[in-house]
This record gives sequence, structure tokens and C-alpha cells, in this order.
Amino acid sequence: MAGGREIKSKIKSVQNTRKVTRALEMVSASKIRKAQDRMKTSRPYARVMKQVIGHLAQASTDYQHPYMVERKDVKRVAYVIVSSDRGLAGGLNNNMFRKLVGEFRRWQEQGVEVDIVTIGQKASVFFRRLKVNLIASVTHIGDVPKLEQIVGVVKVVLDAYEAGTVDRVFVCYNHFINTMTQQATFDQLLPLPASTTKVAQHDWDYIYEPDAPTVLAHVLTRYIESLVYQAVLENVASEHAARMVAMKAASDNASKLIGTLQLVYNKARQAAITQEISEIVGGAAAV
Repeated sequence: MAGGREIKSKIKSVQNTRKVTRALEMVSASKIRKAQDRMKTSRPYARVMKQVIGHLAQASTDYQHPYMVERKDVKRVAYVIVSSDRGLAGGLNNNMFRKLVGEFRRWQEQGVEVDIVTIGQKASVFFRRLKVNLIASVTHIGDVPKLEQIVGVVKVVLDAYEAGTVDRVFVCYNHFINTMTQQATFDQLLPLPASTTKVAQHDWDYIYEPDAPTVLAHVLTRYIESLVYQAVLENVASEHAARMVAMKAASDNASKLIGTLQLVYNKARQAAITQEISEIVGGAAAV
């Protein structure tokens, strides 16, 4: 059995760890409400943008933007991967990364190359270690992400799609369901999926000024940016929720461990006292 001094040292160490986990839990609890508010505020904009894009896709026009055209031969795909910059969030990032690795393997078995764009430090470090073709990345977006921070990496993917070097584009993030549940989600960005462009049929068209290609290019680009930005906000809310739950579990486990160590310390102390009494009694008997 370990000595009393060693056990007291372990108890002190676990107590210090519990202070850290409780502090992180309270910080995440204070930030999650604001993160949820930002996420919910941006959802109506994304929903209305989806409706507008649906109407534009069904309009009776001779021009069809490349973002709406399905390509038959898929030779290369791109993934925009949204992750957190910091850890201590349980399996939030790793669960999504494992699913992505499986997705990449399936594409490669079909002879399709994979490019990735990362948003967040964790995804950047993880996929650099796997030696995946990383074409762009952005890190340290903070708890209040700005659209300007992600426009650059989104443009890299859009330019690659327009140039024909990429045939499909997906965005991957953790969808916030509730405080206890976050789901790894993969959405197709380009070409626009049928579920996005499916609205009520009509036989009318918009009047474009100056012309349809210019207007559609601008609107569709803003739409893709809004989807990626919404994914970032969802992931930030998921990160704080996952960290709060993980740190609460860590604090509870630390409390249980302290209780166990305290019992061990009491037993060791009682054993030491009993041994001292036995030595005193034995010495007195010898005299």
C-alpha cells in the first residue's frame, strides 16, 4: 500500500485538476447561450436564401449556372471540414474525423481523388498528419466567427469547381441538436442538390440586370458562403456544449477518485497507527 504522503500528493493533484475542469465547464456554460443565439439568428437567413435559390433554379431561362449542373464523371471531390480550434470537447472532433476517413477511403476505392479545406486547428493538424491533399485552411476563428474569416477558403473551393478540377464539394460539421447531442453532418454544396432547388413548378422567369450570369454568380456565391458560415456557427455551439458535458463528467470522475483516495489514505493511516501501537506494546512487554 502506498504511503500516506504519496496518497495525499495524489489527492492534491486530482483536486487541482478538478478546479481546472470545473472552470472550463463554467466558461463553456456561459458561452453556449450566446453561441446558440448566433446560430439560431442566422438560420432564417439561410432558409430564405435556400428558397431564393430554389426559385432561380426552377426559373424558365436558357442560362444554367455551372453550380447547378450535375457532372456525370466524378474524378475529384473536395470537402470543407469545420472543426474546433481547441480540444477538451470529448469525442466531438474525432467522431467526425473517423467518418470522414471512411468517406475518403470509399472515394479512393472508386478511383476518385479527394481535396480538403479545413476550418479549425484540430482538423488542420489531424489531416496534415494523414497526408491528405490540403489545399487551404483557416484557424483561430474564435468564439464569434466572422464571415470575412472564411470567405478566402470558400473562394478556393469555388474557383476549383469553376475550373473543373473539382467535380463535387461537400461541407462537414457538427450539427447542434441539443446540449447533449451533436451530430456529424455531411452536406453537398456543389452542384446544388435536387432537394435544394426543388420548389413549386412555374413557367415564369426573373428579369436580370445586368444579365443572368452576373446575377446568378453573385447570388449563388453568397448562398454557398452562408451555408459554410452557418456550419461554422453550428460547430461553435456544438463545441461549447460538448466541452461543458465533457468537463462536467471529468469533474464528477475527479470527485469520485478523490473519495476513493481518501478512503485509501484513511486505511493507510490506520495501519500506520496500529503498527506504532504494536511496536510500543511489544517494547513495553520486552522491558
